[in-house]
This record gives sequence, C-alpha cells and structure tokens, in this order.
Amino acid sequence: MKKPTKHKKENKKINMGDFSIHNITKDTPVIAWWSGGVSSAVTCKLCIDFFGLENVKIVFIDTKNESDDTYVFLSQCEAWYGKEIETISHSDFTNIREVWYKYKSLNVATGAICSTTLKRFVREVYQRNNKFSYQAFGFDIEEINRAKSLKMNHPDSKPIFPLIFELMRKKDCVKTIQDANNVFLTIEIPQAYKQGYHNNNCWKTMCVQGGIGYWQKVQREQPEKFDAMATVEHELTDMKGEPVTMLKDQSKSGGLVFLKPHPKYLSIKDISMMKGREPKPLMECNGFCGTNDLQRNETENEINYATNK
Repeated sequence: MKKPTKHKKENKKINMGDFSIHNITKDTPVIAWWSGGVSSAVTCKLCIDFFGLENVKIVFIDTKNESDDTYVFLSQCEAWYGKEIETISHSDFTNIREVWYKYKSLNVATGAICSTTLKRFVREVYQRNNKFSYQAFGFDIEEINRAKSLKMNHPDSKPIFPLIFELMRKKDCVKTIQDANNVFLTIEIPQAYKQGYHNNNCWKTMCVQGGIGYWQKVQREQPEKFDAMATVEHELTDMKGEPVTMLKDQSKSGGLVFLKPHPKYLSIKDISMMKGREPKPLMECNGFCGTNDLQRNETENEINYATNK
C-alpha cells in the first residue's frame, strides 16, 4: 500500500498572491507600512530580511494622535532595522478632532472617518506619487479575510502580507521583538499592550473602533479620556441633529449606544447598560478598518457604521 504523502510545512503557508522577487529593486521597492504596533513592526523587519535593506522603504503615517511611547518605539525600530522610517501625514488637519467635527461623524459605512481621512487618503496619495513593486501590510494569520478583502478591493495597492506568509500571530510578533533585544539593542513593547490593549493606535483619544469592552476598560482606567469622548459624541450629535455614536448593541434588542446618556435622546442606551466584557483584539490602524471586509469580527459588529457622513 502506498504511504500517505506527508505535507511539508511550506504547503500550509498562505500564498501572498502574484509575487515575483525580480520586480523588487531600490528604484521599485517594497513599501512596508509601519503603524506603531507590534504587527507592523515585525512586518517591516521581515521585508528587510526577505528583500534586502536597500529594496524596502518603511513609511509611517502619523495621525498626530499617538502616544509619546509610539515615537520612542519608532526610534528603537529604526535601530533594529538599520534604516530610517519615513514619516508622512495629512497636510489639511492638525489633529484628529478636526476630522470628526468637519464630517460630524466618528464612523461611517466604510469605517472610521479618522482612519479613512488621516491614513487611507494619505497612503493613496503616497502610492500615486511613488514607484513601488508591492506594499506590505501587517495583517496576521488571524486576519486572512481582511487580507483577501484588501487584495480583492484594492488590487492597485499590490498588497503582500509577510506575517500570513510566515503563519504568525500577534503574540509571535511580541516574542520576535522581545527576542531581538541584546546588549546593543533595546526595543520596548509599547505600553498600550502592557496595559491590556490589543493595538497601539490613537492613544491620545483612544480608538473609535475599539468596541464596547474596550471603552468599558477606558472608563475604568482612563476616565478623563472616556469623558472627553463622551463629550465629543454629544457635541457631534447636537451639531448633526441626530445621534452620533461610536458603538451599537448587537444583542436582539439592538440599537445605538452612547458612552454617556444624551439628554435629548434618553431612549438610546449608554454603555452603563451593557454587560461587562473584556476588550477584543483590534486590527492595527491602516486606513482599511471596516472597509469591504468579507467577514467582520466580533468587535466590528459593535461599531456604529453610520450610513452617511
């Protein structure tokens, strides 16, 4: 009897798509997007290891809403890579609040208005103005649907996903960074992870895509930020003349959820009425959150994706 064929580990890897190393040169490099989190940090290092230092351009889109810790992490990653990280940002906005108040919105049908404006728009402008072979994004093995969605809906970005290719999860990225430390190099995992959050984006205001468990945690541990975002919801609601919330209830009763009760909309729930839960894992902010996903995760189902701006 013929013995069953043993599949090598390589056969289980996810195909990164139509990919040729011959397309990659210093004149048409891989653009590796660094977003301040562990997943994107390791993605950039993998690109350097795969394609060579001279063939990778590392770029950070600064929303100007990040923690000081993020910029320390950036400097440490530059030392790790042996390469400078290029920083770009939106020229029309000096802070994230300007975006929310211009559009009178926090989330829209295609995702977070701040992420779309301050990250996706900036990335697309950069994409049009620079030659590249591929763009590397920090989606891990648990975000395959998101990766497929990006390839299907944005083929012009020529995306590749080194973490998926290497079958890596976020916890593997944490270990990779920890293992990189030596007597000549110190890389500290950003404080957001150490405090129990699953991404390191928008620490100044916290993330509008966080979900109910995330904002319950913010209320317990950083009440001043919780109160500030509750005020933003109320002010945008008053400006727009209809409820503007980050969250919704995905239970049978459904409906929108304010952080705090709004005096004009007392029939709408607030977060104190929701069952306590732990924060769920978040994707790193790259401008594609909520955009044409094949399947939204549990956290995304708690987001109020409004149907208009």
